Amino acid sequence: MQAKALGLEALGIADHDTLAGYDAACPVAAAEDLELICGVELSTRPDAPDGSTKRERSVHVLGYFIEGSPAAGFRNWLESQQASRHQRNLDLVERLHELGVHIDLDEVRVYGRNQVGRPHFAKVLLARGYAGSLQEAFDVYLADDAKASVARDEPALEEGIRRIREAGGIASLAHPVRLPQRGDKLFELVRKLVDAGLQGIEVYHSEHRPEDCAEYMDLARHFDLIPTGGSDFHGENKPEVRLGTGINRNVCLSYAFLDRIREMACAKSNGRSLTAEASPMRLRA
Repeated sequence: MQAKALGLEALGIADHDTLAGYDAACPVAAAEDLELICGVELSTRPDAPDGSTKRERSVHVLGYFIEGSPAAGFRNWLESQQASRHQRNLDLVERLHELGVHIDLDEVRVYGRNQVGRPHFAKVLLARGYAGSLQEAFDVYLADDAKASVARDEPALEEGIRRIREAGGIASLAHPVRLPQRGDKLFELVRKLVDAGLQGIEVYHSEHRPEDCAEYMDLARHFDLIPTGGSDFHGENKPEVRLGTGINRNVCLSYAFLDRIREMACAKSNGRSLTAEASPMRLRA
């Protein structure tokens, strides 16, 4: 197992809108004596500003279930999100055909298997010569404002937070560097989400620069949020991101970081708060 070979003591799996990866990894992790953290990454949609008809960009929310897998009710709700994702994929194929891009969903499933998303469409577009790179595939066809863009029926941002909380998880704002909000606007967004039940913010991520991490840690301290982090490893879809260490070892989190998340989550559940601390950025073997 790759994580064990790298010397990792714990591994968190947070696939988009599904727990299938975590479920499949459980017996393997147990056999390897590797601690496995159950997680999920929800794709949600914030409300448009008053008077605006523009569709807002998707916002991702991480759910970490540090005490084990969530109950059946949450799993059933995730299945409805998978149905929505499948319909989006069908609509995307149809839209690509209208643009003269003739691929089918079976080609995409070769790359995505049980979890098919836009990165797998990008691989097919690249392989078939419709794009010169994965980034070009997104820019021209797949991004929210691209030619083949298809609106997916995603849950509201506040609903995603609520669903995670009700299922016993920690709701954390994922990779805030990808959000369009900066400075005061990001501050106001986080304030609004805290009111909706947000408990954490992803401070450490392979796309975060040191100054980004510092900004998000300041937000964590101000709003009494749990700092979370991870490499966001995607295998071949993001070959520059390494499991457990990010890009050029920029996300090397020690086991003490996980201990601190548990400590802060326990304090919150008991009505107390603990000050967010800078992460010990090292990989403990």
